Amino acid sequence: MSRRNADAGSGLSTSTAAVFGEVLKHFREAALLTQEGLAREIPCDRSQVARVEAGARVPQDTFAKKCDELLGTGGVLLRLWGRIDWYPQVEHPDWFRRRAEMDAVTTGLREYQERVVPGLLQTDDYARALFSRLVSGEELEERVRARLSRQRRFLADGGPFYAAVLDESCLRNMVGGPAIMRDQCAHLLDAGRHPNIHIQVAPADRIGLFRPSGSMSLIRLPEGHEWVYSESLDRGHFSDDPAVYARHSQTYDVLRADSPSAPESAALISDAMERYEHHEQPRSQRRDLDQEQSQRRQRRQLYRNSPRVPHPRPRPRQQNP
Repeated sequence: MSRRNADAGSGLSTSTAAVFGEVLKHFREAALLTQEGLAREIPCDRSQVARVEAGARVPQDTFAKKCDELLGTGGVLLRLWGRIDWYPQVEHPDWFRRRAEMDAVTTGLREYQERVVPGLLQTDDYARALFSRLVSGEELEERVRARLSRQRRFLADGGPFYAAVLDESCLRNMVGGPAIMRDQCAHLLDAGRHPNIHIQVAPADRIGLFRPSGSMSLIRLPEGHEWVYSESLDRGHFSDDPAVYARHSQTYDVLRADSPSAPESAALISDAMERYEHHEQPRSQRRDLDQEQSQRRQRRQLYRNSPRVPHPRPRPRQQNP
């Protein structure tokens, strides 16, 4: 990483993020709440509140909105969040820069992802846990900032259409621990409420689902140019061959049509979030919750699979002549 980029990364906390952190701290202390107390109400880890207040972490818009509600700020934090340039001079890895440039202008994006949640839907803790396997220190924080910088356009009002089909392994492959996975599932549910974002889950036990051979993205650019994007280790692969795009597009559309709907998928994500929530609870409580979740899933499955039998309507009574 160049010295210029290191300076840009370290300057983030003094010029932008620290401003938000100071305002958050002011309202928290005025409400007579400790960092732990606010974290418990959100809910999140105390370290998240501490890092945001210190200007060392970029918060999500949902974090700002929740703090506004809890601290009675009248919406100050969310308005401030929207005006701050959180990602000045972020640097993407050379091999990924072209994809990031496409995300900045795409008019429509469809993705299929295996094993890990797509970068456009990751929380900062989830992204940090992934990148920490490869880098550390300032390079780690710069990678996280670069990844989150791509999300803002899609999460903003009027953002481009974004459809994501997640293989169930994305929810089951634990990254960083139960608390990080719980927050990641909650973020997926929040993101799915945006009118331009459509999230579906392809269950592992769904018979007949034809999945692509690997994760891929279908990208449409403003002039109508269409690209297929995939990755292998530290390399990105692009193809604008119309035949290749048409073949992958058809595979994706069939998978999306055969997968559970967005509301049904939200229920699957909620189930995963609940599993992570009680992962560290006493074993007796976990057994009760596991049984309750199993019964709820069985009821949903019975409802979906039960045949619809038309109820006979009463015939009108005939009048005697």
